[in-house]
Amino acid sequence: MVKAILVIDMVRGFLEKGYPLYCGRKARSIIPNIQKLLERETKQGAKLFYLCDNHASDDPEFKLFPPHCIEGTPEAEIIPELSQYPGEIIPKRHFSGFYGTPLEEKLKELELENLIVCGVCTDICVLHTVIDATNRGYQIEVPVNSIASFDEKSHLFALEHMEKLLGVKLIRPEAKLPQPRFEIPNSWLSGETADIYFPRTVEILKKEGINPVAIMEVFTRRAGTLCGMEEVKALLEKVLSKDNCEVWALSEGEPFDRKEVVLRIKAPYQSYGTYETTYLGILSHCSGWATAARECVETAQDIPVISFGARHVHPSVVGVMEYSAIVGGCAGCASTAGARLAGIKPTGTIPHALIIILDSTAKATLAFDKHMPSEVPRIALVDTFEDEVRESVAVAKAMQGKLQGVRLDTPSERGRVTADLVKEVRAWLDLEGFKEVKIVVSGGLNPERIRDFINEGAPVDIFAVGSYISDAKPVDFTADLHEVEGKPIAKRGRMPGLTTNSRLKRIM
Repeated sequence: MVKAILVIDMVRGFLEKGYPLYCGRKARSIIPNIQKLLERETKQGAKLFYLCDNHASDDPEFKLFPPHCIEGTPEAEIIPELSQYPGEIIPKRHFSGFYGTPLEEKLKELELENLIVCGVCTDICVLHTVIDATNRGYQIEVPVNSIASFDEKSHLFALEHMEKLLGVKLIRPEAKLPQPRFEIPNSWLSGETADIYFPRTVEILKKEGINPVAIMEVFTRRAGTLCGMEEVKALLEKVLSKDNCEVWALSEGEPFDRKEVVLRIKAPYQSYGTYETTYLGILSHCSGWATAARECVETAQDIPVISFGARHVHPSVVGVMEYSAIVGGCAGCASTAGARLAGIKPTGTIPHALIIILDSTAKATLAFDKHMPSEVPRIALVDTFEDEVRESVAVAKAMQGKLQGVRLDTPSERGRVTADLVKEVRAWLDLEGFKEVKIVVSGGLNPERIRDFINEGAPVDIFAVGSYISDAKPVDFTADLHEVEGKPIAKRGRMPGLTTNSRLKRIM
């Protein structure tokens, strides 16, 4: 099906620093995503239209905004990064690309129904163009990583408005879930970690010679993000007979609703009765961690979130905790154990200990650079001895172009990291010629603080979250028998028979 791509206001006046309505680094970050979009869709025959602000010198809009994108000036030109993709340029003098332009007629000539919309600003020209396109009956897709605004609050409002009120399909990048290999300990299989009444029940049934085919359903007490199902599957593969079982489940990383059935086991009861404690515990903790991670990731929008919470949990569960954070959407984790399960490399910077021992942030960073493999990112911690701004610049100069990032981790005794501090560090790094050095923020982060950074327009490149994920409350899961030897049954307060859930897929 032929589509049209509407690229809105990707012009120099909005995307290049120095012009009065420059939309900032967040807007520039969508350029590579739009390039990939255009390459992919034009190969499939999509028609490309550039809708570009092109104002008269006395345009009434200048009563609201500073003069910008005046016709015939460099401001009104498409940015060089997109000029290589041939498309038709349609000048516009209003927010909507349909108002006072030939866009409507050109789309009618193509006889298409689907539009892809990208560009800036989400809450102004993108939104108004989408509204007019919706009123004309077009089916619209908006890739979330290909639109931006200088105002994050308005950006989020516009996204919600387009999705919930206009029926626009928001396209979010699909996270590639890890494919872990879980080893099931003998202590689990022997029942040592089970509530004792489960292995006792199985023992009684064996001695009585009773082993009915029974259906167990697992449901949750609150909504969240599912994690632990791959480990549960590894357990069940050890104990169930492939010739006499059915296992249905939601997939790792899927959202679930309160009281939704996420797992159904049909097999002779003795084969799995001992392990109810085990699979409930796996799902409860892993889903709790994944749900907390998802909250942070969704709040951070397209800014990566790294799990830094290994120090807050027992070492025996570090790997599965950080794996769960990855399932919840985190882009990385600090521990080797978690990274191994997730199929990635661990992420880290430089600890205060190395800096204190070497008595200098610059010395520590240079030593790190000297001895660590080249593939390890050069990211310096910059709050140990001096002001974060001074240390950032000093380390960047000492590294002579090899510094890839700085991490701000100001302790609570010094007021923690603030949006203003991030802006100041960014400004001085840029002023000193270190525009490519990224800023990582850590220290007591949670969705509320992440939201504050975004709403304040702080130029954060990576958020590192610790205890909010690692200390997350487990999601309570409950298991109930709903059928024994084909007979619907249930405890008081529960409905006998299978619970309908069309989302379940057979996994065994």
